[in-house]
Amino acid sequence: MYGLLIAVTLAYVTLPSIVVVITAFSDKALLQFPPTGFSLRWFERALGYDDFRKGLVNGAIITAWASVIALVCGTLAAFAIERFEFPGKRALEAVLASPLVIPHFTLGVAMLILASEISLSRTYTLVVICHVILVLPFVMRSVYVSLKNIDPALERAAASLGASPFTVFMKIDLPLLAPGVAGGWLFAAIVSFNEFTATLFVTGQRTQTLPVAMYTYVREYADPTMAALSSMLIAVTVLFLVIVNRWLGLERILSIESSR
Repeated sequence: MYGLLIAVTLAYVTLPSIVVVITAFSDKALLQFPPTGFSLRWFERALGYDDFRKGLVNGAIITAWASVIALVCGTLAAFAIERFEFPGKRALEAVLASPLVIPHFTLGVAMLILASEISLSRTYTLVVICHVILVLPFVMRSVYVSLKNIDPALERAAASLGASPFTVFMKIDLPLLAPGVAGGWLFAAIVSFNEFTATLFVTGQRTQTLPVAMYTYVREYADPTMAALSSMLIAVTVLFLVIVNRWLGLERILSIESSR
């Protein structure tokens, strides 16, 4: 019964993506499913469209900065929340995790209003700050799970041999946290690169990312170029997830071992 439910759920989630991929190979200038012919010209148009290329470069810059900053801040926050007791700990955890439940357009509008109040233009700085807030919970979750899976006896053994807390963190915790840290960075990068709703409010013409450029394109054209570009993004995302699963193991990143 559960297997059937999972199969139906997966089919429901993946069916739209399958339709998009098939439509991308249409030979017609209109969106049509199923396509009556086969053509790769929409992939060529997607790769050659100037706004898409600029959006790709902007998105890569913003993603690089946002994912690295979120990685550092999220790792430190997860370590502090999991290992220390201090006033306001639960409130801090709830605030840092709130982007998971707050609609992204709300955050985008709030960032736009804040930027207007402090006279901050729609530069890379504003977009990076917005993306860091959005992806921080993913890094925290990944690192937090890895911290939970570390045997405390290893830390106590190192401390009993004279290692300082900093040495314990660098020599014991950090190597064991590597899967969670790498996985957190990967999820942060994927979410940041594909983020649209909040980004729409905080980007300008010079800083628009690929999803925003795609939105602008679809308002003017109705050809399968968007389907072709979406298919390429789906393929790249799946490839990254397959690589991280083989290299790190998603179970080690997303689940807490019950034996601890």
